[in-house]
Amino acid sequence: MCIVTSMELGDAIVVSNQVLQKTLDGLTQITKKNFAVTDSEGGILATTMEDTRRYVDSARSFAGSDADSQTIFGCHYMKVFDEQRLEFIVIAQGDSEEAYTAARILAFQIQELMVAYRERFDRDNFIKNLLLDNLLMVDIYNRATRLHVDIEARRIVMVVEVGDDKDGDDMERVRTLFSGRSKDFVTAVDEQNIIIVKELQPGDTYDDVQKIANTIVDLFHGVPDRNVRVAYGTIVNEIKDVSQSYKEASLALDVGRIFFKDRNVIAYSVLGIGRLIYQLPIPLCKMFIKEIFKDKTPNDFDEETITTINKFFENNLNVSETSRQLYIHRNTLVYRLDKLQKATGLDLRVFEDAITFKIALMVVEYMNYMEDHNF
Repeated sequence: MCIVTSMELGDAIVVSNQVLQKTLDGLTQITKKNFAVTDSEGGILATTMEDTRRYVDSARSFAGSDADSQTIFGCHYMKVFDEQRLEFIVIAQGDSEEAYTAARILAFQIQELMVAYRERFDRDNFIKNLLLDNLLMVDIYNRATRLHVDIEARRIVMVVEVGDDKDGDDMERVRTLFSGRSKDFVTAVDEQNIIIVKELQPGDTYDDVQKIANTIVDLFHGVPDRNVRVAYGTIVNEIKDVSQSYKEASLALDVGRIFFKDRNVIAYSVLGIGRLIYQLPIPLCKMFIKEIFKDKTPNDFDEETITTINKFFENNLNVSETSRQLYIHRNTLVYRLDKLQKATGLDLRVFEDAITFKIALMVVEYMNYMEDHNF
C-alpha cells in the first residue's frame, strides 16, 4: 500500500491507495456491498472483493468507452474524473438499484477526496516555495489570500532531522501530531528533514515551542534507526518572514551538530558565538589558532587537561567549585592552570584570557567537524 500522501502527476492529484482502501472498507460496512477501485488502465488500487483480477479486463474496456457508467457482468462500473481527465473507475458488486446508488456514493466520495487533496497540494506547494524564497512579494500575498492562509499571524518554523532514509511513515508520524490544527503545515524540501510551519496562539512563548519540539522527539522513541533532532527559528508575525525563521532553524540544526551534540532540541536563540564561528572561512580559523597557540592546539592536550578546562568553564571560572567537582585539591587545580598558562600564555583565571581560550576551543571544534565531514 502507498503511504497517505498527495503528489503531482501531470495535472492530476492522486489519492493514495491507503485512503481509497479505508474509504471502501467504511462504505462496505455501511452498505453491505463490495467495491473495487481501479486506475484509468484497469489496475486495482483498492478492493473489498475476494477476486478482483477478473474485473481488470472489463474495467480496461470500460475506460476506453464513451459511457460514464455501465453494468457489466453483474457489476456497476462508474468513471471518476479529475478536471475532465479519467482518474478512477469505481466497481460496485451487484446490478441492483442499491448497488448503483452505492457506486454513485463512492464515486462522489472519491471526487471530494480529490478536491481536498488538490487544496492540500496547492497549500503545500505554496509553503515549500515560500520557505525556499521562490516567490515574489506580490505573489506571496496573492497566493496566501487565494489559499485562505492568514497573512498576519504569529508563526515559527521547526526543522526535524530524521536522516537520509526518511520515509512516508516519518512524515505521517509528525503530521498526526498536528492533524487537528488546520493552520499548521508539515512538509519537506529535501530527503533528510521534515519542516513544520507552526501557527502560535497570542499567549504562546518559546517555552511552549520547546515543549512541542520535545514531543516531536518523543514521537520517535523506540523507532529503529532514528536519532531525531529538532531545531527552531524565531517567531515571526507575517507570512513573508516565514522563510527567515526557516533559515534560522536550518542554521541551528547545522551549528547544533558541532557545538550542542548532546541536545536533541536546539533553538536559534541559544547559538550564541557558535553562529558566528560557523560562518568563518577555514583559512581564517587556522590563522587565529596559530596566533593563539603557536605550534600547539587543543587537539594536543591530554584528556586530563581538557576535562579540567571544560569543568572550569562550566563553573564560571570558580576554582573552589571546580576542584570540588573534580575531586582534587584546590592547589592541584591551581597547578594545572599554571601549567596551562605556561604552555599557551593564557591564564584562564583572567576573564579576557578565558574568553579568548573558550573561543579558540570552539574554533578548533568547528575545524575538526568540517575536516571530518570533508567540507
